[in-house]
Amino acid sequence: MPAVVVMIVVLGVFALGYRYYSAYLANRVYALDPAFVTPAHAYEDGIDFVPTNKHIVFSHHFISVAGAAPIVGPAVAVFWGWLPALLWVVLGTVFAAGVHDFGAIVVSVRHKAKSIGTLASEVISTRARTLFLLIIFFLITLVNAVFAVVIANLFIANPGAVLPVLVTIPLAIGVGQYIYRKRTAALLPSIIALLIVYACIPLGLSLPITVDPVASALGVTPNAVWIVLIFAYAFVTSRLPVWMLLQPRDYINQQQMLLALAVILLGVVVGLNTIVAPAVADVPADSPPWFPLLFVTIACGAISGFHSLVSSGTTSKQLKNETDARYVGYLGAVGEGTLALCSILACTAGVVATTAEWNGLYPDFATASDGAVGNFVNGVAGLAANLGVPTTVGAVFAAVVVISFAATTMDTGVRLQRYIVQEIADIVRLRPLARNITAATLVAVVVPLALAMMPGNFAFGTLWQLFGTTNQLTAGLALAVVAVWVTKNSRNPLAVLIPLAFLLVMTTWALIINLVQFVQEDQWLLAPLDVIIFVLAMWLIVEAAVAMRRAWHGRGTTAVATEQAENAPSEET
Repeated sequence: MPAVVVMIVVLGVFALGYRYYSAYLANRVYALDPAFVTPAHAYEDGIDFVPTNKHIVFSHHFISVAGAAPIVGPAVAVFWGWLPALLWVVLGTVFAAGVHDFGAIVVSVRHKAKSIGTLASEVISTRARTLFLLIIFFLITLVNAVFAVVIANLFIANPGAVLPVLVTIPLAIGVGQYIYRKRTAALLPSIIALLIVYACIPLGLSLPITVDPVASALGVTPNAVWIVLIFAYAFVTSRLPVWMLLQPRDYINQQQMLLALAVILLGVVVGLNTIVAPAVADVPADSPPWFPLLFVTIACGAISGFHSLVSSGTTSKQLKNETDARYVGYLGAVGEGTLALCSILACTAGVVATTAEWNGLYPDFATASDGAVGNFVNGVAGLAANLGVPTTVGAVFAAVVVISFAATTMDTGVRLQRYIVQEIADIVRLRPLARNITAATLVAVVVPLALAMMPGNFAFGTLWQLFGTTNQLTAGLALAVVAVWVTKNSRNPLAVLIPLAFLLVMTTWALIINLVQFVQEDQWLLAPLDVIIFVLAMWLIVEAAVAMRRAWHGRGTTAVATEQAENAPSEET
């Protein structure tokens, strides 16, 4: 199958989804009102609530939700064949992710830009807040553990990428200081910083950096040393003001994201590569079943609960007009789906030239999981070679892209986890932990560090599936909130209920399969974790069902009046 044909068809479907399905959602399901006074106007404070041009909001939203996850998940899932992976990316983006991200923004805007956790408490039940916090705790713990392993593996496999990645840190700080002090736009400084990073790639190839001497002296593996260093870095950076490192690095990553997409898509067009992977793979008999595990292996890139945190946390506070939610939310989901498409193309058309070679990269699920990120890196290098980029430079470029996205996600993840730890501690009245930022940050770092340091190679095959599961549970919670709100306002919730029901079925099914595997393999740390997540899933199903029943019987009565009262600006504003 010519890769360019697949690329054109998928991008065409994405365009049609945005043109028609998002319009249906905007008009018939979410009923966007251009006259509605958004929280950005009603509570404008120049800090969090700021009416912002929709293109700038889209840029912030997209780079906040896009990261390494839509690269890693599809790179693993093509083990079952490129067709089922691609179908889930396409259908999940159009009919699930777009609905989820778009809806989370709208409901938050209609409720004073409150977070999804607070909305769950108000729209579903007070118990839903606790459910949300627990799910998010496990979600962020797993994603931080997995991404630490991703970065460590890439540093070991591509020592030439270490220097460009390290250079990014002082450059981002410099960009942040320049923007903060000069009060200027970030575009030009971030482009200059990115050019300097890429100028360091040849230098990094000449001066590769490893931790082998340190690991040898300590009697541990290089992987362990890198993981400890990565979490030490995350501990420090998560304590810094966001404008100092996190935000300017996002500006740089935004340009890097666009460049990476351009390199992959143009490489496919120029090289006319053929997809050499089988459409549906003949996997070994002992392989995990693609149904349902495909739908949790590819979470980000099809639908991601993490997006609801961004949608309701920052994006809804910046929306200038409610109608901008369609452009920002739905198109943002399409952007991440495009990144997942690029991952599939790189791992099936760019990495090797023959089916026999591809089968050697994906002989079994364990090997496929272990080599997924490396296959993406080499696949991007192959596609970049079509544009005249040397493969060694292309591989380092791809590694820098993945590491940069993963590091940004970890920085944000540890920061968010600190808030979650403090909120949970406050609920259970552990006030010393709730009020001590250092202690809360240590918990946020030590728990995923312990998981990442566990012996055995299960970071993708096992932890990744658990991450995908908790991510989908978070998406389910957000969709439940949206569905209840839509029902209360006497609109058809079917577009929300279908992806919600599908996610809950796939999630619980996958949890049962994983639990059986953990018990058979005597993994007595992961088995209880699986059980906890399963209980949370059951809890979510019950809470959502009760809330939907209540909303259905009370639809259209007091919901609209209550919503208008809640959103009415106070006299002070």
